Amino acid sequence: MLTITVAQDGSGNFASIGEAVMAVPYDTPARILIGPGTYREKLVCEKQQITLKGAGMEQTRLVWNDGGKLPHRDGRPTHTFRSWTAFFSGDNLTVEDMTIQNDAGPGAQVGQAIAAYVDSRRAAFRHVRLLGNQDTLFCAPLPEKEREKDGFLGPRVFAPRRPSAQYYQGCVIEGDIDFIFGGGDALFEQCVVRSVDNGPGREGRGYVTAPSTPPDGLGFVFWDCDFVSDCPAGSVYLGRPWRPTGKTAVLECRLGQHIAPEGFCPWNNRSDWDKAFFAEEGNTGPGAKERQGGLVKMLSAREAGEVLIQARKRCRPE
Repeated sequence: MLTITVAQDGSGNFASIGEAVMAVPYDTPARILIGPGTYREKLVCEKQQITLKGAGMEQTRLVWNDGGKLPHRDGRPTHTFRSWTAFFSGDNLTVEDMTIQNDAGPGAQVGQAIAAYVDSRRAAFRHVRLLGNQDTLFCAPLPEKEREKDGFLGPRVFAPRRPSAQYYQGCVIEGDIDFIFGGGDALFEQCVVRSVDNGPGREGRGYVTAPSTPPDGLGFVFWDCDFVSDCPAGSVYLGRPWRPTGKTAVLECRLGQHIAPEGFCPWNNRSDWDKAFFAEEGNTGPGAKERQGGLVKMLSAREAGEVLIQARKRCRPE
């Protein structure tokens, strides 16, 4: 395997992450070791098999600041899917021991601002902080159709939608509105999911997930995670369906008091939310009360175990 080093002090093969990625031949397995420092760059990584390994979540930081409402060089607004700090595609991706952040600011000011746009066929993130506000982590693919003009403007707007299996272990994921979203299948194990307080929106302080899972997809599965926040009690929903068949399961997690009694809610005023699958089992903490809404399905331990087995089989690296 090709190994490349990145260091800001001149001791590595390259001084920027982007230069190192560009130096890797597409079909050559490679590992890029990234030294401490803040790398302010907008990264495109589309190699077939690549690992990016930092020096630790606190030590290695990749940061950019595009936002959906901000102007793009083509004269139009940037929109959601051009706002990323890091865009990942290709076949097999591993990211470890670093932070990826979009520091453009809250969505009310700058719009959607993606930290990581993950479009790889298979991806694994271990001990990675993903920091932002609105739309922090996009687990591709996109839905088939836009709901508004230029809604999907970006690197995959015309590309065929392909399934993606993603695994997040020991990560910290932070945001406020729909900050884990998309149509991919993703398993989150032993992660910290932090809702930041940027003030009230239409229905509360925020939504953790906004899945657009296709009918035959698995969706997002959280196991043994901590949902934490400084937001007021009952002001954050675990999710809402970005597309009618969106799926999220929250299993054996610890939920802070910020989680709303309903757990999940419909997407704005749409009436097709009954096609979604939002499920819980075995959760504890002040936010794990008996649900008042009709959107969530409470699973038995056996049913939850089957969901988790399926998620691990689909998403965990081989």
